[in-house]
Amino acid sequence: MQAILGSNGVVAFYTAKELHKKNIKLRLVSRTPKKINGEDELLVADLSKLEDAIIALKGIQIAYLVVGVQYDALIWAKMWPLIMTNVIESCKVNGTKLVFLDNVYAYGKINSWMTEETPFNPCSVKGEVRAKIATQLLNEMSAGNIQAQIARSADFYGPETPQSFASIMIFERLAKKKEAQWMMNDQALHSLTYTPDIGLALAKLGNSAEAYGQTWHLPTYNEVLTGKEFIELCSVAFSCAPRYQLLKNWMLKMVGMFNPIVKENLEMLYQLEGDYLFSSEKIEKKFGLEATSYRRGVVETAQSFGISFSMP
Repeated sequence: MQAILGSNGVVAFYTAKELHKKNIKLRLVSRTPKKINGEDELLVADLSKLEDAIIALKGIQIAYLVVGVQYDALIWAKMWPLIMTNVIESCKVNGTKLVFLDNVYAYGKINSWMTEETPFNPCSVKGEVRAKIATQLLNEMSAGNIQAQIARSADFYGPETPQSFASIMIFERLAKKKEAQWMMNDQALHSLTYTPDIGLALAKLGNSAEAYGQTWHLPTYNEVLTGKEFIELCSVAFSCAPRYQLLKNWMLKMVGMFNPIVKENLEMLYQLEGDYLFSSEKIEKKFGLEATSYRRGVVETAQSFGISFSMP
């Protein structure tokens, strides 16, 4: 049996679907778990409590840590190290292998392609937290205390992906006949990872013995678009004019004074100032996994909003 820790998010959904295709029995773990496949086993647990984490992985061969923690720097600094420590200890106790879904925050501001060899150099509080817990896991792996791997993704987009900035600022707005939005620099290239590709890759990595002990960048299309080009592609899929508002730093700071979600994103705006290039060449060459093109991904995302359209 395998387990998904943090089973209510979009990555958990797509991962569970892919594991189900492999006829793998699943335990879905969260504070309020819900079935994704009919035969899923549900377990209520709070991973910030060690006893819950140990119970959650009893009898589990492989666990996928895809937990979402409230997007608040202070909460991240408190909760993430606690969750990681408890999950590592639980894996040791239960003999469970671990796949940890990470992001790129630990890299900081990069002026070239991000790869698995890119050193940690965080320039944000959230980045410092991610660097801390990733380093903790890497140290346990190097010491031979746990069989684990890190699977890292760029920013998300895709069907049923409501928390991504692409959904909030582009897809949802176009679906409501509003102009799209982009932040900081619409001429900069920006990699985006398609969420169904994440689920497919995590299921593959978790069940590949040779993947453990390493870091992997998840499949992400390498023909990167600028913000302007991505919005233009989305506008074609929604059959509307490519109108959008470019939100500058000063505008976001003003909004952040009244909106806590925007305020929490201010320290991450460096990711949108210049090119944000994410390479997944390693996983593509090793496992033959091909990232979904932006052309196809945008159409499928638009279709999830009830739009019936095929790119010419």
